Amino acid sequence: MKKIILTGDRPTGRLHIGHYVGSLAERVKLQNSGAFDEMYFMIADAQALTDNADNPEKVRQNIMQVALDYLAVGIDPTKSTIFIQSQIPALTELTVYYMNIVTVSRVQRNPTVKAEIQQKNFESSIPVGFFCYPISQAADITAFHATSVPVGEDQEPMMEQCREIVHKFNEIYGEVLTEPVTYLSTNKARLRLPGLDGKAKMSKSLGNCIYLSDDEETIKQKVMSMYTDPTHLKVSDPGHIEGNTVFTYLDAFVKEDSFEKYLPEYKNLDELKAHYERGGLGDVKIKKFLNCVLQEELQPIRERRQMWEQRLPEVYEILKKGSQVAADKANKTLNEVKAAMRIDYFTNENLLKK
Repeated sequence: MKKIILTGDRPTGRLHIGHYVGSLAERVKLQNSGAFDEMYFMIADAQALTDNADNPEKVRQNIMQVALDYLAVGIDPTKSTIFIQSQIPALTELTVYYMNIVTVSRVQRNPTVKAEIQQKNFESSIPVGFFCYPISQAADITAFHATSVPVGEDQEPMMEQCREIVHKFNEIYGEVLTEPVTYLSTNKARLRLPGLDGKAKMSKSLGNCIYLSDDEETIKQKVMSMYTDPTHLKVSDPGHIEGNTVFTYLDAFVKEDSFEKYLPEYKNLDELKAHYERGGLGDVKIKKFLNCVLQEELQPIRERRQMWEQRLPEVYEILKKGSQVAADKANKTLNEVKAAMRIDYFTNENLLKK
């Protein structure tokens, strides 16, 4: 069996470092590992429209922004296929067939859906498309026979529902669909970064994130305004690491040589944490250190993005070609699904056969 990756992002805004540490960095590592036969990166505009139907221009404008961020972090169109979800009609048809084997109550129990409905204040006015997007997501994954899906840990309930759909379909119609596994980052601190304000989720809509495209000064300003320990009022006060956003980010981004480069009076992060906890270490100093660490990580990404911004016609062609490649792959799966369901009526006159 081929080893295939499928993953993607909604084009509702530029991508931020939460996306980067939660999934993007791992995707690039997997792409360059040579361990996978095919890799598909989807710009999920159809999914974005489920809660942005009244503002399709927002989605349209951000398709190119997400593509630029993909290329900036190192996704290579010669190794991976980047495509636009809405340009693959087979995904919609697969979604319709899968809807018939999933109950309303099962979708309602999905923790990710419940959390996002509450976050978006939909209450009783939930768009049907948004409510059913776990089923659409299963169509996206299975259309490419994906074996691995790199996502953030908050998407695990969606993956579990996808696996249930695969099991149910294969049980009814035969072994057609491929069961995917979730691929989480190996750096546990990177699984989910909090917002700059200390809130549990970094979000474009909450405005508490650092974008991959932010310039050097913007990043510095955001880091210096980050939430730390509200009880750490004076430098001499003992500080708390738990729930301290700056240290959470340091856990995610510090490298072996970070201290030697930017804070040589400390050997490692444990030593820095111990000093902060016993008192005598100010928030400004650790924020300045974090800024240096982040600038080093994000500078090459920002420079690659600026390079691709000067080559937009080439980016357009990458998306167009990738969408055709993805459509061919998804159509093949759709034909397999319809054959298994015996609704391929006009293939070899199957409607006439018993």
